[in-house]
Amino acid sequence: MKRRTLPVATALAATAALLLTACGSGDDKSSDNEKIAGADTGDEKSASPSVNASDDVERPNLSLPEDVEEVFEDWKTGDDSKDSVLTDAGHSMTAIERAITDGDAKSPALSFYYEGEALVGAAKWVQTFVDHNATISGVTRYYAPEVTLSGKSTAAVTLCADESKVFNKDRKTKKSDRSAPTDDSYVYYVSRLKLNPKKVWVTTEVVSKRGSEKCTP
Repeated sequence: MKRRTLPVATALAATAALLLTACGSGDDKSSDNEKIAGADTGDEKSASPSVNASDDVERPNLSLPEDVEEVFEDWKTGDDSKDSVLTDAGHSMTAIERAITDGDAKSPALSFYYEGEALVGAAKWVQTFVDHNATISGVTRYYAPEVTLSGKSTAAVTLCADESKVFNKDRKTKKSDRSAPTDDSYVYYVSRLKLNPKKVWVTTEVVSKRGSEKCTP
């Protein structure tokens, strides 16, 4: 069982292009995408995206067990609108980890940060861990995020995830399967998000690919 990737589209490149085009990809620069492959695209790191102080929405608890950690690199663009999207995009990744560690495919964190097909896919993936009586341990590193805005209520996000230090863990024995990392430990994500009435950027579509040359070192 692979660690935590959402269902993969068979034609990822075409789907990614459709998602980005739908959100208006005019601001994308090919040179930015070429930087992803190095997997060391900046020094700025944070444990988790922070919620704006002015955000008065009651959000679900996204705390994780002591043996599960996330690192978000370069999660600030300097543009308030894009940073707002990235904040919730980061929370959507944490929501998956929270649901897995809780063993709850119906986690309120999932339904808060996902809608539609993305919610169905996320819940199914969490359920595979539940069915195998498994959870995770270790550190996930998210890096090389790119945001494309379309108006004020739609956005696309691409990012990479380094899962080389994340392992499946048996809930009963508490033992982790510390397999050696491979190219499949690096995942490329393309997501579409929309701003809901609560002013939360929710993920509505996700495609992902393991071993993508955009993310492998």
